[in-house]
Amino acid sequence: MPEQYESEGAVSSTGMGGAMDLAVSEAGTLERTPGGPEGTGPAGRPRSLWSDAWRDLRRNPVFIVSALVILFLVVISLWPSLIASGNPLKCDLAKAQEGSQPGHPFGYDGQGCDVYTRTVYGTRISISVGVLATLGVALLGSVLGGLAGYFGGGWDSLMSRITDIFFAIPVVLGGLVLLSVVTSNTIWPVIGFIVLLGWTQVYRIARGSVITAKQNDYVQAARALGASDSRILLRHITPNAIAPVIVVSTIALGTYIALEATLSYLGVGLKPPTVSWGIDISAASPYIRNAPHMLLWPAGALAVTVLAFIMLGDAVRDALDPKLR
Repeated sequence: MPEQYESEGAVSSTGMGGAMDLAVSEAGTLERTPGGPEGTGPAGRPRSLWSDAWRDLRRNPVFIVSALVILFLVVISLWPSLIASGNPLKCDLAKAQEGSQPGHPFGYDGQGCDVYTRTVYGTRISISVGVLATLGVALLGSVLGGLAGYFGGGWDSLMSRITDIFFAIPVVLGGLVLLSVVTSNTIWPVIGFIVLLGWTQVYRIARGSVITAKQNDYVQAARALGASDSRILLRHITPNAIAPVIVVSTIALGTYIALEATLSYLGVGLKPPTVSWGIDISAASPYIRNAPHMLLWPAGALAVTVLAFIMLGDAVRDALDPKLR
């Protein structure tokens, strides 16, 4: 006896007809929807971790605000004359410690220099030190950690003991000892010191990520097909192990900016006539009661910059961590 069919979906006599109709209906919906369902991209292709992260970041107000603040800081660090037309090294002792005046909204420091202009120009040093130090730390730590995690053995044991030694060195005390003998007045000794003591954190993160990634099936399949170690590291492991390194580096960037200001405040980092927030805070601290504006503006700029990078790092962490979805 022939089976009876409904107008569109077939309902079988086995009781599975409802599920079959639902599957047919969903398939038609997928064909009509260009973006596909949740978790898929155009034409129903699954989205990657990076596309999902970018979608989440665009919807995160914390990321948007911090990114705009950082973009503004980067722009004025490259072109400070856009918002500050004065010379940060031009001072007038007759105006020392004076407060806000027309054309000089932040007042003058102890040497009669315009605090507003020095605060704007100090952004260049802080951003430069933070970005360059972060790049050096991320590169050195991820390379050493990736090699140790992938090859293991004696190399891993040796590097683990070396990192333990570096972790035992207090950062500020190490800076006081190492930078006190440096006579250079450039940013490179400070950057080199931060890289020297900062790579160990990224090393451990990268090592753990690579150890986890190399146990996945796609890595074992690539090795079985005869792929070389360099190809496995660059094509299969690195793209899947780099996310934690990016998160840690982004958060650490703000910490490195604060560390540069701390070392400059203590007199072992950058030195005059270099324009730095740490130098200005150090020079203004004895006059905090009589002229608090000398300290508040560079300290406020430093706090906003560090907070912006930490907020950005937190937003990136939330977007790249699948466990938080």
